[in-house]
Amino acid sequence: MQITVDIPDEVIARAQARGLTPESFIRRLIDDAERGIPLPLPPAKPTMTMEEFLRVFPSHSENLPALPDEAFTREGFYQDHD
Repeated sequence: MQITVDIPDEVIARAQARGLTPESFIRRLIDDAERGIPLPLPPAKPTMTMEEFLRVFPSHSENLPALPDEAFTREGFYQDHD
């Protein structure tokens, strides 16, 4: 039996991350699903690097409230806990 499908780029990337072809990756997913074994997937790739985030963040921070230094102490973080 042969089934033809369009394979999304994300599936191809996940297969390559495991050193598999897309076809063998999909076959493994199906086989594991039949046996009830979940296949752990690698974490999704971040959409931006930390450097990009640090460059972009200040331009969108004008509406953030100014917080006192006490807000960043351990007591400030856990003020609602006993």
